[in-house]
Amino acid sequence: MPLVEVTCAPGAAESTLRELGSVLPHLVSKTVECPEEPYDGALQPGDVEIRFRRLGPLDRRGVDVVIEVRSKWFESRSANRQERVERLHQDVRTATGLRDFGVYLSLPAAAWSQGG
Repeated sequence: MPLVEVTCAPGAAESTLRELGSVLPHLVSKTVECPEEPYDGALQPGDVEIRFRRLGPLDRRGVDVVIEVRSKWFESRSANRQERVERLHQDVRTATGLRDFGVYLSLPAAAWSQGG
């Protein structure tokens, strides 16, 4: 399950951020799909968690929006991570029209449990 944090400048348009929030689950799932965690196109609750955060007065920035994706490390994901992050950047640009943004893909050793 990918965790996605979107950090945005105070002036980032809410409509653009809403559009970003609607397309990111699918785009991120495509980005991190691998044999160990295939993506069938049918997202379920908890498959992708997205958090939005506006920059505060003491934060420093270089771009208007930063999309940070964290997903469990698998060798198959890691082998072409730069291609994956570049494809996600292009897909976000195409889907939303965003221009001044960056994407960071992190693949840590991790575990996840979900349920009641």
